[in-house]
Amino acid sequence: MDLSAVREVSHAVSAAHLFTYLVPEGAQEAAEFGVTDRGPAYLAFRSAALGAVPWQVTLAAFYNFSPRAVRAMDGVWDAAPPERWQAARFVAVGRAMRRVGVRMTADRLAEARSLLDPVVAGADYAGRVLAAANASVALPSDPLVALWQQITVVREWRGDAHLVVLADNGVGPCDCLVLHTAAGGLPTALARTTRRWNDEEWAAATARLTARGWLNSGAPVPSSSVPAATDTAAALADATLTDAGRASRERIEAETDEYCAALWAPIGETGARRLAALIAPISEAFTAAGTFQAVRPA
Repeated sequence: MDLSAVREVSHAVSAAHLFTYLVPEGAQEAAEFGVTDRGPAYLAFRSAALGAVPWQVTLAAFYNFSPRAVRAMDGVWDAAPPERWQAARFVAVGRAMRRVGVRMTADRLAEARSLLDPVVAGADYAGRVLAAANASVALPSDPLVALWQQITVVREWRGDAHLVVLADNGVGPCDCLVLHTAAGGLPTALARTTRRWNDEEWAAATARLTARGWLNSGAPVPSSSVPAATDTAAALADATLTDAGRASRERIEAETDEYCAALWAPIGETGARRLAALIAPISEAFTAAGTFQAVRPA
């Protein structure tokens, strides 16, 4: 299968899924449970499909969050059980889609589902924890939200596969986040606020990537993987990718595409590209509404 088709549909899927973490409707639904901190609310919504697991399980599945960030979700299942968080997530998604005016005809929805459903049904979920959990969730009655949930399954499938590739390449949880921000994938301030790696951890990850020749940073490379205190401020400055870093990051993405080729085999290249086009109105509506501005690096 042409890996460019895998990359195309993966980008479309990610874009169509992303809005749920940024819209006010999610915060409003979480507030109904008495949870007003966006961090624990995010973690509860995204991990609800797993059931009432300890925060350590969520940490393992989410990878690039620090333990202190995920530990903050302790108690969310006391506020409401996972099935209520999942139901509230669907409500928030539906409300947000109606607010921004996502328009997909019944025919378009049916065609998208005709392509997505065999992918979800035929996927190999071994080692794909978040994807498997989401595939087990009963689809809601709202056709647009049901489509979004099927999109979520394949989005998490690629995410689960990506974690395997990162681990295979020796890129740890904080390291992959530093690499992502250096590539312009997320503003550094937002990444650090939401994932809550401290100064020393961020500087150490920057130093490790610099030692591998993947980053240009203002910090000298220390003899150990942990920068000395005097080097920390320099290591916290925004780093940039070297040519080697850019090539390595692209190789990691290409390896992830290779993992995902089997996922899209049931519909082939033509089906994958057609699905990407069919679901584009979702991200287009939220882009027009300004939803993604907060996650675009300045």
